[in-house]
Amino acid sequence: MRKNRLRLAGAVAAFVVAAGLGAGSPAQASDRPASERQASEQEASDRQAGDRQPTLADLAQRHGRYFGSATDNPELTDGPYVALLGSEFDQITPGNGMKWYATEPEQGVFDFSQGDEVVNLARANRQKVRGHTLVWHSQLPEWLTAREWTAPELRAVLKKHIQTEVRHYRGKVFAWDVVNEAFNEDGTYRETVFYKTLGPGYIADALRWAHQADPRVKLYLNDYNIEGIGPKSDAYHRLAKELKAQRVPLHGIGFQAHLALQYGYPTTLEDNLRRFSRLGLDTALTEVDVRMQLPATEEKLAQQAQWYRDLTEACLAVRRCVGVTLWDYTDKYSWIPAFFPGEGAALPWDEQLLPKPAYFALREALGGR
Repeated sequence: MRKNRLRLAGAVAAFVVAAGLGAGSPAQASDRPASERQASEQEASDRQAGDRQPTLADLAQRHGRYFGSATDNPELTDGPYVALLGSEFDQITPGNGMKWYATEPEQGVFDFSQGDEVVNLARANRQKVRGHTLVWHSQLPEWLTAREWTAPELRAVLKKHIQTEVRHYRGKVFAWDVVNEAFNEDGTYRETVFYKTLGPGYIADALRWAHQADPRVKLYLNDYNIEGIGPKSDAYHRLAKELKAQRVPLHGIGFQAHLALQYGYPTTLEDNLRRFSRLGLDTALTEVDVRMQLPATEEKLAQQAQWYRDLTEACLAVRRCVGVTLWDYTDKYSWIPAFFPGEGAALPWDEQLLPKPAYFALREALGGR
């Protein structure tokens, strides 16, 4: 891995020379002296090691955070892509390989081959893995969606799925997105098959069952459009307070952070992260991308870069924000164009795996040069 990292760092270094330093946010001022001393010591060490350019993961580790990327199985045949994935990041999330349709395609018949491929890659690169996702209304197998279930039947199916998968990956993942996208935009519960059949208690049950299967793994609720303070994030805050009061094992909230330039930046992100921290919860930015209406222009790319800088600085400013994960790192494999026609260019590397302004902004936010 170290040889790969050295080789790729040299290739990227030429792009980094032109990058300036961004101004830090006021919230970071108290951390800066220690961080700068640590950064100086690390840079001296890097020079002794042959001027190796520190990666995003290296820079994040100086702040006690991880910096990761999602990936998906079809991409793992792309050698240059896999090399950069293995060198720049210290955490991986499987985009699809651990979802229900992939892991239990027939009732009671489990297939963990896709998730295992990502886990094995991560272990070879000494990266940690975020499990994604156990309970979600989308990408369910037809056997689950094509029939009506009684509450006892569905409870048994849900418990078996959660516990079988969590046991399979026990000790191999550090966190699970246990329940994904449980609320509507107005803060009401999403009318999923689980909610309609089991009621809102399915969330607490899912967390308990996952904890039974792996008492050491961190358990998260995960959603989009909860980055700013508003009805949807308020709903998660209320639910988290209730679950904590009931001693349900909930350890964190995942803010997906699928942002779009045309809708504005969530300026209350840092405050929102803090209020969940005050509940005793970790937070993480779990699926980050910043899309734009095409074509991309220098002005849009500069604005995108500022947003990447701002969201990273918000995480660094909140002690219990544990890390940032891009929803894949390159436009080559972004999900955006297929789901949002006319939009794209959402990630810090372009389709040729070359770094964009957003990449340099991330480095600056993390204290890199």
